[in-house]
Amino acid sequence: MNVDLILNIAQIVLAVLLVAAILLQARGTGLGAAFGGGGNVYRTKRGAEKKLFQLTIVLSILFFGVALANALI
Repeated sequence: MNVDLILNIAQIVLAVLLVAAILLQARGTGLGAAFGGGGNVYRTKRGAEKKLFQLTIVLSILFFGVALANALI
């Protein structure tokens, strides 16, 4: 297989996973937080929420790396 094809497929897969991870995080916030009614602004992330946050960071770094490699090759 061609390296360009592999990088393009990896970038598409990472993009879909990154969008899904971001949407799952946004689902946890309530509608009241959008209007300033959320009193728990400075709470700590725990459990699955923290793992999802860390996964989002890893996916974004991987996506940036693959996009950069795709641009340079």
